[in-house]
Amino acid sequence: MTITEVRGYGRQKGHKETYRGSEYQIEFVPKIKIEIVVEDEIVEKTLDAILRTAKTGQVGDGKIFISNIEDAIRIRTDESGKAAL
Repeated sequence: MTITEVRGYGRQKGHKETYRGSEYQIEFVPKIKIEIVVEDEIVEKTLDAILRTAKTGQVGDGKIFISNIEDAIRIRTDESGKAAL
């Protein structure tokens, strides 16, 4: 799992701020990006856990993208596949 602080633009459309009397538009809002790689057998269980805990019903809850990973290799030990996870 990797967690990254990012900035993005979506339906929230940013917001306005004032600095030294000048108003300006913040188009990209701070967000958190979480990347998780799991074995095929636990994808559904992982999705259920994320949806149960992250869903607030408000704009900005985020999105889940699911993609296939061809392989994983742990550089230090040369392990690959499930052993590398």
